[in-house]
Amino acid sequence: MKRSSAFILIALLGALALPGPVQAGTALRVPLSFDYYYTYEMVVEAMRLLHRAYPRLTHLDLVGNSEEGRPVYCLTVNNPQTGAELDKPGIYVDGNIHGNEIQAAEVALYLLDSLLGSYGRNEEITRLVDSRCFYVVPVVNADGRHHFFADANTPSDNRGLRVPRDDDRDGLVDEDFPDDLDGDGNICQMRKRDPFGKYKSDPDDPRLMVRVKPGEKGEWTLLGDEGLDNDGDGRVNEDAEGYLDGNRNWGFDWMPDYVENGAGDYPFSGAITAALAAFIEKRPNICMGWTFHNSGGMYLRGPSQKAQGEYPRQDVAVYDYLGRQAERITPGYRYMISWKELYPTYGDSMEWLVMTQGAYGFVGELFQQKSERFASRQESAAGGPGATETAEGEGFDFRPDRSLDKERIRFNDHLAQGELFKPWREFDHPHYGRIEIGGWVKMSSRLPAPFMLKDLVHRNASAVIFSAKNTPEVELEVFEIKALGDGLTRVRTRLANARAIPSMSYQAQKSKLHPKDTLTLDGAGLRVIAGGEIEDIHLHKVAYKEHRPELQFLVVPGFGKVEHEFLVAGSGELTVSYRSRHAGKRSRTLTLK
Repeated sequence: MKRSSAFILIALLGALALPGPVQAGTALRVPLSFDYYYTYEMVVEAMRLLHRAYPRLTHLDLVGNSEEGRPVYCLTVNNPQTGAELDKPGIYVDGNIHGNEIQAAEVALYLLDSLLGSYGRNEEITRLVDSRCFYVVPVVNADGRHHFFADANTPSDNRGLRVPRDDDRDGLVDEDFPDDLDGDGNICQMRKRDPFGKYKSDPDDPRLMVRVKPGEKGEWTLLGDEGLDNDGDGRVNEDAEGYLDGNRNWGFDWMPDYVENGAGDYPFSGAITAALAAFIEKRPNICMGWTFHNSGGMYLRGPSQKAQGEYPRQDVAVYDYLGRQAERITPGYRYMISWKELYPTYGDSMEWLVMTQGAYGFVGELFQQKSERFASRQESAAGGPGATETAEGEGFDFRPDRSLDKERIRFNDHLAQGELFKPWREFDHPHYGRIEIGGWVKMSSRLPAPFMLKDLVHRNASAVIFSAKNTPEVELEVFEIKALGDGLTRVRTRLANARAIPSMSYQAQKSKLHPKDTLTLDGAGLRVIAGGEIEDIHLHKVAYKEHRPELQFLVVPGFGKVEHEFLVAGSGELTVSYRSRHAGKRSRTLTLK
């Protein structure tokens, strides 16, 4: 896809070793690159660059500030020459609500870069940007992303919002973080030789460990993440950054911390969750939402827990249509019901968007560890995965012992050039004595190696684009004007939706979340005598409305239509107007004689 040739150079300070973001001296430019990971500061600069490169199509809004004062931004993509934002279907996309889930932000950035860079060059994207409005927040958890890059971490650290908490109940907060004992920028694992330990070195690859069998002599005891007993309480790494889960703190179906870990003291107690909810509520045109996370290869829809009950069947049909297409766009991913096929959650952001704002929404879990593959000789000779069918029918050969870690360590050796796994090295620990430190580094395990990133972000952005194309696209037609005599005219209208998503979700209708669409007839010197929905045009069956027939409430279904009939007395100019929260505005003016 050819994109803008405009290049805007911004010098960057600092560098991280690959597979981190970039090397020293590299400059950020538009179009963006997606063969490395951006720090929080680089993401912000990338959003500013895109806004400066495409000022006619964008504006950059401050959503709010994090607990540590870092700004969180939304870049809005809309062509004001084709209509106001709130008069178009809105698509909301965010990423990195969990601070360590960094590739989620890359998907959002790639979506922005593609929409803007392809505008005017790609007919489908141009039409999409002209007819829809995109609200994109690449990084929700600004503190988490900043500290994930800036500090030594495991692949799972800095997940939550930085709200101080006394995890060990000693009257102090956040005083016993993991420690980068060997100064390599990672928090790896510690192990100690122990004949009574539960692990031994894997005989095929001593870098890996396997559990000993009952009665078998051990070799290693695992001591956990690198660290010290910083507060002298006899425990190691037990009070790191305070944990408030940004995806368990939203004001729908919230449960306290003893039910849902990380829920916080009350809904929207996180600075950015409260700010983001307020930001979304001011944009009632949002009818489709995506929030991206980082592991599993899944497209999840609600309900988020069983007690809510299933969504209305008409909504399920919409989700099935979008979710199954997303599976095709991203082979290996699964479209799933979150509570039923993964686990239940309370107070999560996408369920809040669906159940309080009336949108449709997906959670995208991005990376699949099984994609870190180093093909067997048989598989390579036969042309790829599936050639060595297994007894379990998995379709590919992960070596005779079927160990995923063994496959990943070979991937590390031959495709990542050793960047993902740190060899074990001895260390003299002040508490444990002689130990070894090693294992998977922070830029591994939950995110793809940089050379795999472009495919991941392109496919997932394409899934978003497909859903955006299927937001409601309603056309208003006056398909009959017939004089009936005695100054009376029959006017028939048709509202047709060419896309899958209805103008109002059936869950929103069920819960009466917001008013239905309206169809109104108005004209000086004219009076609507009767009006209602046509039930059978061939048998002339119309469900006439008893009061105020000039105002009709309705919902236009996906891939469907709604037809109305009006009897109008008088002559002159008549305006037919359609208004919808999610499908925009349409009007037609005609003259009755």
